[in-house]
Amino acid sequence: MPSLRHNGSSEDSPATESDRGPRDAYLDAARACILDLGWRRTTLTEVARRAGVSRMTIYRSWSDMSQLLGDLMTREWRGVVTEAVAAEDPSRPAVERLVEEVAQTVRVLRENELFVRIVELDPELILPYLLSRRGRSQELVLDVVERAIGAAQETGEVRAGNPRAMARGLVLAAHGFVLSAHTMVDEAVSEADLDEELRVTLTRALQS
Repeated sequence: MPSLRHNGSSEDSPATESDRGPRDAYLDAARACILDLGWRRTTLTEVARRAGVSRMTIYRSWSDMSQLLGDLMTREWRGVVTEAVAAEDPSRPAVERLVEEVAQTVRVLRENELFVRIVELDPELILPYLLSRRGRSQELVLDVVERAIGAAQETGEVRAGNPRAMARGLVLAAHGFVLSAHTMVDEAVSEADLDEELRVTLTRALQS
């Protein structure tokens, strides 16, 4: 079964240390600014200062902070997906493998320091991707999940159905476990308990 790690074009993959370019350094500077100052107080001028380049150098890549944030979030969330599936076991059954990849992506994203910082200080930045439109990172995840579902359907490991709709259903289910899990944690239910419930939900959604 295709995994989240092995699908998509090379341009969708996070940069490695060997192929990082100047833009990655600028995005690193932007990331550090947002972690320190929050989105509202971060400017292209501050990003340029931290990156050690002129403001015009940054403006040649991004005309405003919204464009820069879009590229930063895309790079960050792609990296989250890569990290979540780094330890995948190709010998596992297709359903188990896909469920674990999604569950691990949810867990890693929920703990990602940039994501946590944005949710804490500037949650309105996330709202468009929940209420109005899909982002580039969501499209990437949807594409690779859809491919994985389609491949597993061919072997009979995943139930029949529209793989695109099924992929979107899985991602919608995962949204709540990323954004709202903390509201459901108390002395009776732990985060690990919820993660296990996510695995059960995803498994039953995929099984034939």
